[in-house]
Amino acid sequence: MIQAEEFVEAARNLGFGWYSGVPCSFLTPFINYVINDVQLRYICAANEGDAVAIAAGAAIAGKPAVVMMQNSGLGNAVNPLTSLTYIFRIPLLLICTLRGDRNLQDEPQHELMGQITEKLLETMTVPWEFFPTDAAEIEPVLQRATAYMQQERRPYALIMRKGAIAPHALTRSSIPEREDSNSAHIQQSFFRDNKEQRISRSEALARIVELTDPENTVVIATTGYTGRELFASKDSANHLYMVGSMGCASSMGLGLSLARPDLKVVVIDGDGAALMRMGNFATIGTYGGANLTHILLDNEVHDSTGAQATVSAGISFAKIAKACGYGVTLAGDDPALLDALFTVDANNRPKFAHLKIRPGTLEKLPRPNLTPEAVLQRFMKHIGNS
Repeated sequence: MIQAEEFVEAARNLGFGWYSGVPCSFLTPFINYVINDVQLRYICAANEGDAVAIAAGAAIAGKPAVVMMQNSGLGNAVNPLTSLTYIFRIPLLLICTLRGDRNLQDEPQHELMGQITEKLLETMTVPWEFFPTDAAEIEPVLQRATAYMQQERRPYALIMRKGAIAPHALTRSSIPEREDSNSAHIQQSFFRDNKEQRISRSEALARIVELTDPENTVVIATTGYTGRELFASKDSANHLYMVGSMGCASSMGLGLSLARPDLKVVVIDGDGAALMRMGNFATIGTYGGANLTHILLDNEVHDSTGAQATVSAGISFAKIAKACGYGVTLAGDDPALLDALFTVDANNRPKFAHLKIRPGTLEKLPRPNLTPEAVLQRFMKHIGNS
């Protein structure tokens, strides 16, 4: 058994100061120590996949990051680990607990995951070793992890068994204190209620590009046609085209915006992607700042897979964003909404716009002619993280 301080301070000496995750009782002392230290940053995610994406955003900004989760949460993290951190080559340190350990009596829901945790990590090509239980082991373990991450630019995992860390009391809240979100909230409607007059995705993207300054603004486009049409509209070093990890664009944008408050971060989401990970609305509303702008282009279908309908026709995303703590929420089908979004003051909170658009895409829609890794490296160089 080690003290939480021994591991966290050794990790801090190697640059790790950003943490995101979903709690597990095995992790309690570790999480408590991180929360108690005002120089460290802990983001409590809605699920483990979002935690991976939040940490990935911080890593892109040059902040080495740790993701903490129970092994049951590996199921939620499979998609971003295989189609975000692997494809884009983003190094993260994973600390995953071993519920369902064969050597312990545990709850029945952990039995199978306890048997396959190591194999699941190996299948995802994530190398792993057990979390250190002796102080003398900490430095060698971290050295092996960081050496791999620096060379391969991919995640490395530590599997934590029960009782690895001594108890550590929580003395402060990890949730930022804010005034009532409704007291200074700005909400506007831009509906014309004519579906035939709705603009296309490509028209909306072109206007967003016009409204953003590439010198101080980055744009993250969700997977599918959105990223491809943004590339077709204008390929730029300040653009990041998601090619997988559906629904994770907003969580990665949150991590980046928190790690780089000097940058303006614009996330372009889709209705299907937003519905898939709606828990991140609450995380953004709680932690996000005024430098994060979240735009949802809603055509009410899964466009790139055959235009199957989503359930977004009956959903008020702007009301959800308001309830979650965004400072500005706009909704409508009038493209003037975009102009208003980029001029209104968010009062130190994130901004949100729900723009209804029409389905369909460009003929012969191209794909980015750069690999995801090349796109990310160009993007990181643009923001000064080479």
